[in-house]
Amino acid sequence: MGWVAKKGWRPAAVLLLLLCIWELAVKMLDIPEWLLPAPSSIFAEGMEGFEGILPHLQSTVGLAAGGFVIGCAVGLLTAVILHLLPGVQESVYPLLILSQNVPIIVLAPLLVIWFGFGLLPKIIVITLVCFFPVTVAAMDGFRNVPHDMKHYMLMAGASKIQLFSKLEWPYALSSVFSGLKISATYSVMGAVISEWLGAKSGIGVYMTLSSSSFRTDRVFVAIFIIMMLSLLFFAVITFAEAKLVKWRRKKVNR
Repeated sequence: MGWVAKKGWRPAAVLLLLLCIWELAVKMLDIPEWLLPAPSSIFAEGMEGFEGILPHLQSTVGLAAGGFVIGCAVGLLTAVILHLLPGVQESVYPLLILSQNVPIIVLAPLLVIWFGFGLLPKIIVITLVCFFPVTVAAMDGFRNVPHDMKHYMLMAGASKIQLFSKLEWPYALSSVFSGLKISATYSVMGAVISEWLGAKSGIGVYMTLSSSSFRTDRVFVAIFIIMMLSLLFFAVITFAEAKLVKWRRKKVNR
């Protein structure tokens, strides 16, 4: 919190400066509103149409949160299995890396063909977006446990499960939260992409309808909402990290 109080104003000041430049450029160059609306027009549209946006916002938040929880649970479970079973890791981990080379926007239509237009393909999209950062971050955390500490516990007679639960998992928590923060921001993007698969409501649907009717101001409203949701999800995970990983906070404050 001290960092936010001391230095958090700097990115806010830069953002405000960029918005002012944007506003002046639109006014001075007389750019049509359908092409590039001014920030003031975007803000006014967001305030006036908030009641109409709210159902879409609630739908996206629910979808993103649900997919995030499932994706992170799958990611953590995958990381634990691969860590505890090195033979499986050598066989499966390269395939996980290859899976990330397939763009989600390309895979999405196939999910619709296989699973229809219901909730399942949307959850799968968000899960695919969220699980990989958590898996990689957790596995890196498990690998970076000091060897002397592991050697000491093994000499003390600790079993593999005790070694994992009392040393490797607590030590990897900081890395796990790094992956969770990345996935938290990705989950909103995944939710918006999944809503393009045929949802009835959501920020992705609102953006598509606005774009087809050349309401560029509403498109920018949707973009800003997506950015704010991503920041909110990131802040929640950061807050949880500060509460749960107390030993790291004490180390940083020294």
